Amino acid sequence: MSRESQPVRPPVRRVTVLGSGSWGTTFAKVLADAGRDVTMWARRPEVAEEIQRRHSNEAYLPGVTLPKQLGATSDPARALQGADAVVLAVPSQSLRANLLRWRDLLPKDAILVSLAKGVELDTLLRMSEVISEIAEVPSDEVVVVSGPNLAREIAQGQPAAAVLACADHDRAVAIQQAAFNPYFRPYTNTDVVGCELAGACKNVIALSCGMAAGLGFGANTMATLITRGLAEMARLGSKLGADPLTFAGLAGVGDLVATCSSPLSRNRTFGERVGRGETIEEAKAAQGGQVAEGVTSCVSIRALAERVGVDMPITEAMYRVCHEGCAPAQVGAELLGRQQKHEWS
Repeated sequence: MSRESQPVRPPVRRVTVLGSGSWGTTFAKVLADAGRDVTMWARRPEVAEEIQRRHSNEAYLPGVTLPKQLGATSDPARALQGADAVVLAVPSQSLRANLLRWRDLLPKDAILVSLAKGVELDTLLRMSEVISEIAEVPSDEVVVVSGPNLAREIAQGQPAAAVLACADHDRAVAIQQAAFNPYFRPYTNTDVVGCELAGACKNVIALSCGMAAGLGFGANTMATLITRGLAEMARLGSKLGADPLTFAGLAGVGDLVATCSSPLSRNRTFGERVGRGETIEEAKAAQGGQVAEGVTSCVSIRALAERVGVDMPITEAMYRVCHEGCAPAQVGAELLGRQQKHEWS
């Protein structure tokens, strides 16, 4: 039998999901459809009431019926009581503040799982590092979820896969077994650094693809941005100790293709609006309150790349558009006019 098929920890039966956005709600549904006892925490009591009584979350997943066994509350202590695993499903830049409020409520020995994709602005820490610091647990005990995971498609039961990364492989396997269901196939990986960097960087590359679409460019341009974006992601990952193979897998090219090509991607949609001529503030307003992580991530990823001396021209271009007021067409022309080089240099 393979290692993945053998239980090495007590099975995860009860899971708490802290956060009620589109991906948090979807992952809660995945776990419930896999037979877990799932309780969600929602910041707004009315959202918790809707999930609990109407089995829906219309603000984030309109038209999707949630499992009846999926419960919800706005009381974090009640949500966390007796949890075998705790899924942190809040935006990356608010993770620290939220976790500071929750850390004394976390059940001892519960597996901590991160859905957040980003690099913290002030510290340049990855999300598993933030969790380790605040929850005072070893960083190799945090499980990171990554991959091509557009929430609406998965919530509708469309086939999808994901990567569960943790240096403690047994913990990744425990969550793998808890999340596996007929439409959701999770794989394990021990390269947390690579999976987290890929998940953060792909949002920035998706912005560039959206802007290219908004400017009227086609498939060749998209393919160029995706592959050159993958190259700069891999350069950063390699510098920080990631396994290069991770970027060829679900957390790398898989997530990159999905996020850069689908209209369901908030980052691509945001970029497309800007490419069509909307201001950053107009594009933000059109997002309906949902976060386009790449707008913030391009700041922290750019700073991280500068710290370790890695060239990331697409990330630099997105920073200039989103935070310095440059026009997408201008930075596009500058990218094309860069010094010629070998593809792998």
